[in-house]
Amino acid sequence: MAEPRVVVITGASAGVGRATAVAFAREGARVALLARGHAGLEAAKADVDAAGGQALVVPTDVSDPDAVEAAAAQVEAAFGPIDVWVNNAMTSVFSPVSQMTPAEFKRVTEVTYLGYVYGTLAALTRMRPRDRGVIVQVGSALAYRSIPLQSAYCAAKHAIVGFTDSLRSELLHDQSNIRITAVHLPALNTPQFEWVRSRLPRKAQPVPPIFQPEVAADAIVWASRNRRRELFVASPTFAAVLGQKLIPGLLDRYLSTAGYAGQQTLEPAAPRADNLDAPLDETRDYGAHGRFDGRSTSRSPALWLSENRRPLLAVVGLAGLGLAAARRRRR
Repeated sequence: MAEPRVVVITGASAGVGRATAVAFAREGARVALLARGHAGLEAAKADVDAAGGQALVVPTDVSDPDAVEAAAAQVEAAFGPIDVWVNNAMTSVFSPVSQMTPAEFKRVTEVTYLGYVYGTLAALTRMRPRDRGVIVQVGSALAYRSIPLQSAYCAAKHAIVGFTDSLRSELLHDQSNIRITAVHLPALNTPQFEWVRSRLPRKAQPVPPIFQPEVAADAIVWASRNRRRELFVASPTFAAVLGQKLIPGLLDRYLSTAGYAGQQTLEPAAPRADNLDAPLDETRDYGAHGRFDGRSTSRSPALWLSENRRPLLAVVGLAGLGLAAARRRRR
């Protein structure tokens, strides 16, 4: 039997990272959980163990490159060579640009962009001598089409694409067997809307349609096993990328109104703490899901079509050949 894969996931204590840890655990992986919140990490470890995997908790702030490097060393000392590194940690601020502070832009960039860079560097340091391994960058539709009120987050996601494309070309130049892929996500029902700093007049929400984090987790696991440059999860992500290529100006105007209403519920916002600079209540586990279960779907036909495009194209090709042969016989 094959050895269990060793997987590192940043931002593993909640949301997409938490769901992804469980998805890898179901295939028996050894999963290293990197995040800041201790309660969430311990709960994630229990989930991984219950799903059939083996978990290692490594409290880490990904904005600190030394901490990320130390975490990678700790993982390999405990579990052995890292097979898959998933960069997923994020933070954001819901706010107009005019109300953002330089410190907020800096913090979001350090976590959501530079955290990916530091994780990638730590993974490459260990994967290059072995000439194998997979790095998965968890991206977003917002990496291609920015929306209002999340300028820092959108900029960070755009930067990840630029960094990843550059590195991918270098790996090809070096004829490296290390593979890097990006999985771009739609709106998801995660707890981030409860802890992200917000200046919105109403409570924040993911822009509908909303998908459960397990949809993203399944896509990430699939991407870790299949060669795909980028994987766009769900039809809204496809639409955002295509729309930006074809009608960016029209989208600017559309989002100038819809981008405001779509990111807010009808409930007035109330003062609350946020996790931009430090984890929230260390005794609370936020889990993988947010508060939008009733409005979220667990299926993405577009993702299934994307994952199965090769066999589907083969079937369509064979059907086409059969139709052509039938027409020739009739003639």
